[in-house]
Amino acid sequence: MDERVREHAAVLVDWSARVEAGDDVVVSVGPDAHELAVAVAEELGDRGANLLATYSSGEVTRAYIRAHDGDFDESPAHERALVENADVYLSLGGGRNTSATADVPGEQRRAYNDARSELRETRLGTRWVSTVHPTRSLAQQANMAYEAYREFAYDAILRDWESLADEMAQLKDLLDVGSEVRLVSSDTDLTMEIEGRTAVNSAASVAYDSHNLPSGEVFTAPYATEGEVTFDVPMTLRGESVRNVRLEFENGEVVDYDAEQGGAVIGEILETDDGARRLGELGIGMNRGIDRYTDNILFDEKMGDTVHLAVGRAYDACLSEGESGNESAIHVDLITDVSENSRLEIDGEVVQRDGTFRFEDGFDG
Repeated sequence: MDERVREHAAVLVDWSARVEAGDDVVVSVGPDAHELAVAVAEELGDRGANLLATYSSGEVTRAYIRAHDGDFDESPAHERALVENADVYLSLGGGRNTSATADVPGEQRRAYNDARSELRETRLGTRWVSTVHPTRSLAQQANMAYEAYREFAYDAILRDWESLADEMAQLKDLLDVGSEVRLVSSDTDLTMEIEGRTAVNSAASVAYDSHNLPSGEVFTAPYATEGEVTFDVPMTLRGESVRNVRLEFENGEVVDYDAEQGGAVIGEILETDDGARRLGELGIGMNRGIDRYTDNILFDEKMGDTVHLAVGRAYDACLSEGESGNESAIHVDLITDVSENSRLEIDGEVVQRDGTFRFEDGFDG
């Protein structure tokens, strides 16, 4: 076994999920994440945690949804009981086909997702972390050789997370005291209110309210969005390619949209429910170990020189106690490149220009 697989497992169990002796841990394993699952099992056993492994396959999910009549039971009791009794939930992605569910009809997909909303809420109550094992399917999606992709993935995952957390805290502090964020580039001019919201220093650990490995972003929950934004980073959403998506906002809601490619899937996303037309997240990438786009949101949204916005659900970690943020059955991220001809302002002060933050060398205020 590549020693980096063991390092990945150790970071996941120790830094990310903070697993302790006696914890009940559910590990959801993708078809090609076997090696990582073995390494994680060793780490859990060494700590005296209790392991239950499940199998997660896009092809299995596709077969089930397509064959079903669409009247799905809401939050099946047997699965809910499993998650309710877990302290930690680890998702090890690594499928054989990144487009396995591409031909699932949108109506069926929505019904399935809606029925599982309570189950998702239950899982969010655990110390949950999602990660991926670098696989050949992910390398192919990124248009990279397998060995090169593994180097890329581990550069992003095996970071000095404590040092990166300290660096990102500087941006979190600015957002926490700010009232308005403005993002400007050649084809974007968007303002968002953030007063009263709490930014998350997403340093790949539940101790930071962060649940992805790799991570490396600072995010908050904006509202009262006005203006327009173009997302120029190519992505695959629901098995379809989307490019150059433009959203126009008035009174916090998307009032117009178009896309060079994939406009139909954007429309499907925006029609999910009322909350799908409002922003749930403003995220700013700060992981310099990610140096290229790979058509995988887990990596791409964390890349330095990017900003991402998500339509749909807002994360509770960004909200004051008792406050309700934007609610939706979805949370879909879209990414824009801010490496050139761009600036990010907080209350009129430029905090990032052309991808460089004011606390980094080379910043030109």
